[in-house]
Amino acid sequence: MSKLRVAGIGFTAVAALALTACSSNDTASSGSSSSAPAPSSSMSAPMSSAASGDGVTTNADVFGPACSQLPQGSAPGSLDSMGPQPVASAASTNPLLTKLVAAVKATDLVDTLNSQQAITVFAPADPAFAALGDAKFNELAGKPAELAPILQYHVVGKRYDAKGLEAAKSLESLNTAGGPLKIEGSGDNMTVNGAKILCGNIPTKNATVFVIDKVMTPGTNKN
Repeated sequence: MSKLRVAGIGFTAVAALALTACSSNDTASSGSSSSAPAPSSSMSAPMSSAASGDGVTTNADVFGPACSQLPQGSAPGSLDSMGPQPVASAASTNPLLTKLVAAVKATDLVDTLNSQQAITVFAPADPAFAALGDAKFNELAGKPAELAPILQYHVVGKRYDAKGLEAAKSLESLNTAGGPLKIEGSGDNMTVNGAKILCGNIPTKNATVFVIDKVMTPGTNKN
């Protein structure tokens, strides 16, 4: 995990200032073909298949109000398409995670994320980043040392499914200086640092992904 810890001096304060506008973001989801029905098992509270406790999920475990909007079949961004791919590559196929993908590329973290063995990623949907405004987002994208710690705060160095998150209640992200990630609620009502989970338990080759409706601010839960 050491490759990911690329924090600049004073990044927590910078991140907090940069993301003040994120406190009330619109709900969003991973990209969709709304005309095709999603599997019914994806629409309810998680049915975790990760009996071994390793946090690995299957398509049947996916849950959340936005899961029905994922592309169907083998289309780019669908569960079948993302599942065999490492997490950064999988996200790059999803049309509603374009801002996150751009941020990951700007900080040169694509290969690093793809090479991890087992992680959990809280992936802000595009409207979460849009709340910053294009000018602020582009400014941050041009300052990798400031943007990287924000992205690190959305990654946990262990793989969790929803039941694992619920049991843990508090997690340490890769940005250890950013404070804990607090898990509250369960199923469709689960939140992380107050961010709603729009679609959770998404399986990829090396990560379990939870699409969320906010960009989380490092330092918010310190004390």
